[in-house]
Amino acid sequence: MIRVVLPAHLRTLARVEGEVKVEVEGPPTIRSVLDALEAGYPVLRGAIRDHVTGQRRPFVRFFACEQDLSHDPVDTPLPEAVATAAEPFLVVGAIAGG
Repeated sequence: MIRVVLPAHLRTLARVEGEVKVEVEGPPTIRSVLDALEAGYPVLRGAIRDHVTGQRRPFVRFFACEQDLSHDPVDTPLPEAVATAAEPFLVVGAIAGG
């Protein structure tokens, strides 16, 4: 089980409160967590990553164990603390401006 924290607008879209839990097979990766998240909450398809390319949306970031994983390869295994549900995988809405 992987704990996932979503930003408020995605929690509203998915109609959930707090963090969600998803099951992944094998070692959890960014891709496997997002696949499980979109399978459990189909309304999130296209909100976090592009429908066609599968690439992360520009203003969405991924964090785990205080590390920015946004530019890591999507098949890199997530930290052990995330895999054991000690720490959550965070999907964060980035803010631009000055």
